[in-house]
Amino acid sequence: MQDSQTPYQGIWLALVTPFRNDEIDRPALKRLMAHYRDSGISGLVVCGSTGEAAALDESEQLAVLDMVLEEAGGLPVIMGLAGNNQRRVLARLDACNSRPLAGVLVPAPYYIRPSQAGLQGYFQTIADASAAPVVLYDIPYRTGVALTADTLLRLAEHGNIQAIKDCVGNAQTTRALIEDGRLAVLAGEDHQIFATLCLGGQGAISAAAHIRPDLYVALHRTVAEHRLDTARRLATALAPMIQLLFAEPNPGPIKALLARQGLLIDELRAPMLPASQDLAVKLAAAHDVLNSIATTDLGVVI
Repeated sequence: MQDSQTPYQGIWLALVTPFRNDEIDRPALKRLMAHYRDSGISGLVVCGSTGEAAALDESEQLAVLDMVLEEAGGLPVIMGLAGNNQRRVLARLDACNSRPLAGVLVPAPYYIRPSQAGLQGYFQTIADASAAPVVLYDIPYRTGVALTADTLLRLAEHGNIQAIKDCVGNAQTTRALIEDGRLAVLAGEDHQIFATLCLGGQGAISAAAHIRPDLYVALHRTVAEHRLDTARRLATALAPMIQLLFAEPNPGPIKALLARQGLLIDELRAPMLPASQDLAVKLAAAHDVLNSIATTDLGVVI
């Protein structure tokens, strides 16, 4: 069993980056922080794929990080650290090391598809150099390479590698990591949150939790309290919205709904595009349905 004292548990929000006229929208980012910091989430992840980090230059990434840290109100913050040039990744890590981070979220170096030994060396090198713990980000459909269970278990031996954002959906590997207990296992795909929690995972790094984060927090809590019938009802209620939020490339659908709530304007950086009008209509309808569901009907006290 995993250590219940790990800081990597609960619902961590993979935060969007708001834009206005192709620049970071600082007032919108402050609104987002005010909206989420008291929502019950466990922490924030900035400059991940949902935060459109690939469209931000290095100075912009640090600017977003510093704004979030300033507005976090005590919430822990994990910084995304992606790239395929190891020297440049280490240089960005050096800049991050001066910030009070709860972790760095590190995917495999994309496109080049290194061997398992190369992946192990890459993550260990970053963990050696990082002032904050490393959260592995296993997402082969973005990076082109998957971490095997054996490699993950070898990486778990490193004292500064402490968690994994699991986007693979391999129940056997997920279960092996949970049973091993050295890495906190966080679901990285929103439709897998309920299953991962029921297997014994510690929580999730969620993009969909932008919409009704209270229900995701309740889902985590009800599983932890072994109220599985209630948790199942929550997961069922959330499933249609999750499906729509990923019907088009993330974070377009999320930003469409956040714009509808007045939290930001519906803008992404090219080549990413806003959600289609057809999907935006479906999202709005699903949002209204979700908001109409009384939490008391689900057996949940928020």
